Amino acid sequence: MGFIALTTERREAERARRPPVLLVVLGVLGLAVFAVPFIGLLSRVPWTDLPELLSSDLVTDALRLSMVTSLTATLVAVLIGVPLAWILARLEFPGRSLVRGLVTLPLVLPPVVGGAALLFALGRRGLIGEPLNQATGLLLPFSTSGVVLANTFVAMPFLVITVEGALRNLDRRYEGAASSLGAGQWTVLRRITLPMIGPSLVAGLVLTWARALGEFGATITFAGNLQGRTQTLPLAVFVALESDRDVAVALSLVMVVVSLAVLVALRERWWKAL
Repeated sequence: MGFIALTTERREAERARRPPVLLVVLGVLGLAVFAVPFIGLLSRVPWTDLPELLSSDLVTDALRLSMVTSLTATLVAVLIGVPLAWILARLEFPGRSLVRGLVTLPLVLPPVVGGAALLFALGRRGLIGEPLNQATGLLLPFSTSGVVLANTFVAMPFLVITVEGALRNLDRRYEGAASSLGAGQWTVLRRITLPMIGPSLVAGLVLTWARALGEFGATITFAGNLQGRTQTLPLAVFVALESDRDVAVALSLVMVVVSLAVLVALRERWWKAL
């Protein structure tokens, strides 16, 4: 009797662990929403002509500009985004929730709207752009600097929220112990805080770079689409879709591979920081 009861319990436990068929079917359909478009893209890749397509002037110019602007935007994000994340994580001040919402707004805002906002603020006749242009002659729209600015605006929130989450979850006793031993604030930051949040910082940096590399809407709205000057990889894909589908597919494949490699490499590190 005891053996029969134990066997029955095991069967019931196994049955309880089995997912409902309906959920499995719906989950597979959900996966198909993401997988089918990429399978379609792979089916159109001209594999034999791929090296030649990726060596064309359009591709090399776009790739060079994308690497320069995305890496520069990532550097700018580090210089101003990490201090901003520290302020949001460590300082209590009125309106902090509003500031955090403003910082993360580009994550949900349509990129074209972000580009329009940049244009109205920093364009030739913008709120800041007009006096800046009159005083220095600097014109950000339709320039490589404008691409960097658009990339930074859209991508920096990834770094800020990742680093802020890491700072909020950090055990501050280590910082307190270092301070009690006579370490200054900058020493504590450099020797204790930053090394302890290093993995999250790296995750934020990589995500920021990947987002900057794939930015389209804000860039084309604020900086235009000029080959060799503002035409990044996503913009080159947009142009190639109308003139050379094979080039567009080749460029799309490059961006899919890079983006997928970033997400797989980071695994759950970024999500745990949220």
